[in-house]
Amino acid sequence: MKDGEKRPESGATGTPVRLLEVEADAAGRRLDNFLMSALKGLPRPRIYRMIRSGEVRVNKGRSKPSYHLAVGDVVRVPPVRGLETNAQPYVSPGRADWLNDLVLYEDDRLLVLNKPSGLAVHGGSGISLGAIELLRAARPDSHYFELVHRLDRDTSGCLLVAKKRSALRQLHNAFRDGQVEKIYYALLLGKWVGGRREVALPLMTEHRQNGERHVRTGKDGKAAVTRFYPERYYDDSVYVRVELLTGRTHQIRVHAAAIGHPVAGDDRYGEGGASPAGLRRLFLHAGHLGFPHPESGEKISIEAPLSAELQSVLSELESSR
Repeated sequence: MKDGEKRPESGATGTPVRLLEVEADAAGRRLDNFLMSALKGLPRPRIYRMIRSGEVRVNKGRSKPSYHLAVGDVVRVPPVRGLETNAQPYVSPGRADWLNDLVLYEDDRLLVLNKPSGLAVHGGSGISLGAIELLRAARPDSHYFELVHRLDRDTSGCLLVAKKRSALRQLHNAFRDGQVEKIYYALLLGKWVGGRREVALPLMTEHRQNGERHVRTGKDGKAAVTRFYPERYYDDSVYVRVELLTGRTHQIRVHAAAIGHPVAGDDRYGEGGASPAGLRRLFLHAGHLGFPHPESGEKISIEAPLSAELQSVLSELESSR
C-alpha cells in the first residue's frame, strides 16, 4: 500500500484521513486484515464497526470486512481517535534527506543503511524519531519500509530494511535459519592475551523501573555465542572482529564485559573503564552483513566503513603504540 496524501487533513481529534492505494504485496488480503496493519493497536471490533458504518471506503464505496483487495484499490481510512500516540510523527520536508547519503545498498526489495551511533532504529520510549521514521520521511513516495532486524542505539553500521512485505518475511526466515553473516568491529578495554576466544554464556534480559532493558549472564537465560578475533593489540586495549552466532539483546557488550574486556565507551556494562581520549561514543560497529537476496537467492555482501571518529581513535592508538 502507499499513502495517497503526503500530509492529509486531520480529523478534529484523531489521526489524519488517509487514502491508501493497494499494491502487489497487499493484493488478495482481506480488508479487515489490511486495516489491522494500517491501524496497529486498534481493537478488531472497532475496525469492524468502522467498515460496517461506511467510515472505511474502498474505491469510494462501502465494502465488507471479508472483501479481498485488488491491486489499484484505494482504501479510505478515516480519522481515528485514540491512536495519536501511535501515529507517525510529522517530519518537515528536507529534514531527513541526509539519511539518503547513508544508504549502502538498495534495490526494489531491500535497503541497507549505515546507521550512525546515537540514532535509534525506531521511535518509542521517549524517542520521537528513529531511523525507520526518518527513512519514511526522506522517501515520502515509497510505500513500505520495515526493519528486518535491530541495532542498539549507540551501535553504528549495517541496518537492513525491507521495502516489500514478501521480502520482510523471507529475510526474517534467513535470520531465523542462520543464513545471515553478522560481523562487528569493536575496541575492547584491557590487555588481551592470546588469540581467538569464543564466549558461550546464556543471557537474561531484565526490565528495570525506568523502562530500560538490562542484560546479564545467567544459567536460565537464552543461549548466546560470540566469537572475538583480535586484529590489533594495544597497551591497554584490543581492536577485534566479532562474529555473532546468535542475536541477543546487548550480546556483544555483555559477553565482552563478562570476560573482563568491556567495549570502549560502554557506560552501561563497562564499569567505568577508561576509554581512549577522543572517544565520545560506544566503539561498536556492525561492519559486515551477508544474506541471501529474498528474490534471487544470490549472496549479498555489504560492508559499512568505520566512521571518521572511530578511525581517528585507532590512529591515535597506533601512533602511541
